Amino acid sequence: MADLKSGLVLGTNEKLVMELEAELWATSSNPIAKLIGKLRKLFALILGIRRNGFIVITDKRVVEVVQCKALWIFNVGKNVKYVLPSSVKEVGYTKEGTCLGMFCQSYNLYYESFTQTTSVLLPVAGEKEAQDVVDAFYKAINAAQ
Repeated sequence: MADLKSGLVLGTNEKLVMELEAELWATSSNPIAKLIGKLRKLFALILGIRRNGFIVITDKRVVEVVQCKALWIFNVGKNVKYVLPSSVKEVGYTKEGTCLGMFCQSYNLYYESFTQTTSVLLPVAGEKEAQDVVDAFYKAINAAQ
C-alpha cells in the first residue's frame, strides 16, 4: 500500500497512477509567480494557516482532497471528494502564456462535471507531460464506467 501525501488510503488491488499536489498559492508556472506564491505561502504559514490540495488518480477512481489547518496543527477541515465518472462531461488541459507570454507557459488540468469545474495548475514543464496527466485521468474515469 502506498503512503500518500494526501492521506488517502488505497483500496484492495488499487494501484496509484499519480498524485498531483495542487498549487494553491502561485498563479502560474512562471518563476516570478512561483516566488510570489512561495511568499504568500510563507506569510500564511507565519500566521498559522496551511492549505494542501491533491488530485489522486488511481486505476479505479479519481479523488480530490483538500485539507486546511489553523495555528499550524489544528485540523480545520478536510474535504474528500470522489469524481464520479458519469458526472464528468469533459477533461483536458489549458496552456497559457504568463507575464505577457515572454517567460514561460502555464499548464492547467481541468475537468468539468454537471455540478462544478475544477482547474489545477500542473507542475509540468511541457505539453507532453500535461497530455500524460490528462490521459491518465481519462483512463481512470473510463475504466470506472
